Amino acid sequence: MKKIALWLLLIVFIISCKQETAQKTKEKEPTGAENIAYKWGEIALEATALDTERFKPRPTITSRYLGLIFVSVFDAWSRYDEKAIPVYLEEVERRPLNEQTVKNKEIAVSYAAYRAISEYYYSDKKLFEEYMRELGLDPTNNSLDPTTPEGIGNLAAKAVIEARKNDGANQYGEEKGSDGTPYFDYTSYAPVNSPDENLDPNRWQPKYFSDGKGGKFAPGCLTPYWQQVKPIALTSADQFRPGPPPQIGSTQLEEEVREVVEVQSKLTDEQKALVEFMRDGPKSVQQAGHWLKFAQDVSRRDKHTLDQDVKMYFYNQVVAMDGFIASWDAKMFYDYARPFALVHEYYKGKTITGWGGENKGMIKMDGNQWRPYSPETFLCPPFPSYTSGHSTISAGCAEALKLWTGSDIFGEEQEFVAGSMTEPNSLGDTVMLKFPTFTETAEMAGMSRVLGGYHIQSDNIAGLRLGRDVAHEVWKFYLKHVGETNKRMPNSKSGI
Repeated sequence: MKKIALWLLLIVFIISCKQETAQKTKEKEPTGAENIAYKWGEIALEATALDTERFKPRPTITSRYLGLIFVSVFDAWSRYDEKAIPVYLEEVERRPLNEQTVKNKEIAVSYAAYRAISEYYYSDKKLFEEYMRELGLDPTNNSLDPTTPEGIGNLAAKAVIEARKNDGANQYGEEKGSDGTPYFDYTSYAPVNSPDENLDPNRWQPKYFSDGKGGKFAPGCLTPYWQQVKPIALTSADQFRPGPPPQIGSTQLEEEVREVVEVQSKLTDEQKALVEFMRDGPKSVQQAGHWLKFAQDVSRRDKHTLDQDVKMYFYNQVVAMDGFIASWDAKMFYDYARPFALVHEYYKGKTITGWGGENKGMIKMDGNQWRPYSPETFLCPPFPSYTSGHSTISAGCAEALKLWTGSDIFGEEQEFVAGSMTEPNSLGDTVMLKFPTFTETAEMAGMSRVLGGYHIQSDNIAGLRLGRDVAHEVWKFYLKHVGETNKRMPNSKSGI
């Protein structure tokens, strides 16, 4: 009996030591900005900024890149989690419990991120190779061994890349009707109106920008086929398509156009700063990237582990990618006019106050000279207005962060010099933009587009609603893939 008691004591002691060691290991796990998922998020944002500099803003394409990068990361990580189900990775078994270590997850995640980011942001592949070497990983390791973290990471990225070929994005110029050029418009969209003649004021009209060299050009519609891209979580691009926007002749449209003119004529420094900050300016990462930055703020605030960031970024960026597809469905279905043309239609021949351009400030002008509060070289997004992409993506990603954290509290602040991105020779005051909740941040983003003269309220309100609908639909998809079936709200600190 004494021997049995001693053996029992020894077993209890060994278990206790193992638990203590596991707890110490857990406590030492990198968190916040130190975890590897966060670091790859930073690399993805840098790649997005560089891509924007080379190819100019293309928010639809950017959202797909970021979405697929973080799906690749999630799928690789899922093989080292007890419950998670990959999206595209097939025939790769979940690794045994003793292999589900932080180290293995870091390796798998890194190879998945590296392969995916090199595919989509191929111009900066050397940058990514250098980062892999900094991590002590070999970028030339092309193993597809499904029993190793390197192999699983490579397989995850490969599965995503293969699954998303021919998804409607025309990344490789492969869609029927394309001329072989990546992202060529294979739907042959042509606007009803030309930059010089507005035949139907309810429809989108291209506008002239400065080319920065004394000339002008009218950019064509950006990815007018994006509604054809297959969503990740939505059943279809038109799943939550809103009803139509107000038309010329309606009291509603007249009032909403008047609002745009009036709010612009009275822009405060704080409002100018909000317009510019949400527009995203130099080193732009566009809307999907902007909300990835906000997600990283949450990671630092709550000291997220690798597991938490993998899951949060996955959910956040799938919402952004599917949100853009849904927004473009409405944009191209309604082909709706922007305030840039609507103000001209309603106020031509009338004297109004508006922004005269850099070094001019707010001046009296004829209504047909009105323009958004934006630089000469990028006066207005070159695609239809309804719904607002900023409103859709901001509301969707804000709702995603609220659902994921289990709280609407955000609490971030941003110092900004009014006019720095639009009228650098006429700077306003330095203001502190405050974002107390995710919901308010999204609504501020949406309203910034009305203040800037890019959208009327109908664009904004419908966009906010659409984004939240997308977030709720993707939430169900997310819960399925993280292995949660009871749809409980996540804990504010740990997430699901």
